[in-house]
Amino acid sequence: MSQSEPEPHFLSRPVYRDLLARDALMSVMIADTPGADAITSLAKSAPPALLSKAHIIHLTSVAGSEGASALKGLEPESYEEFPTTEAVLKRFEQLLGSARMGTQIYLAGSEGLIGRAMQVALNAGIEAGAIQCEHRGSLARRVQCVHCKGFTENVTTQPVTCSHCGLLLLVRDHYSRRLAAYQGVCINAEDRSELPQTEEAFL
Repeated sequence: MSQSEPEPHFLSRPVYRDLLARDALMSVMIADTPGADAITSLAKSAPPALLSKAHIIHLTSVAGSEGASALKGLEPESYEEFPTTEAVLKRFEQLLGSARMGTQIYLAGSEGLIGRAMQVALNAGIEAGAIQCEHRGSLARRVQCVHCKGFTENVTTQPVTCSHCGLLLLVRDHYSRRLAAYQGVCINAEDRSELPQTEEAFL
């Protein structure tokens, strides 16, 4: 089941639903370790033909993990696992190069992975209606510093220090789908000696 959304809800934030099986000539499924559960849940109601024509790309730092075993057990057309998001996205882009009309995309896991994979799919010409997303796991955010334009991954605190320019950033709730990131704005621009207490906000 999808993770509940933080409240209040902002219009720019993506809305996530449970994945629903759609028969297609080709399907590509991307998941990290928490997202693997969403794919296996989807498989329970999916027609066998869907899985037999599915390509699963798994982001995992532990080869042979329980999630990996479950995904392999679905017997898809292909199963591949990679240790980094960049490697997953590169392989995803390659697969989309041979995508057919009506290809369905399933993205499951962290918001950072979902957002970046969504960018790849849209850039490859996949229609938004053919992409389903289910959030699983941590609420950690991908944040872009509006000052240096650098990205900081897996942000769980408020505020956060920009990993590029070192500014202390307030993580706003505005989400940019184009950038697949939240905006971070300097929280102490008037007086850099002011250091607000850091709290775990996005777990």
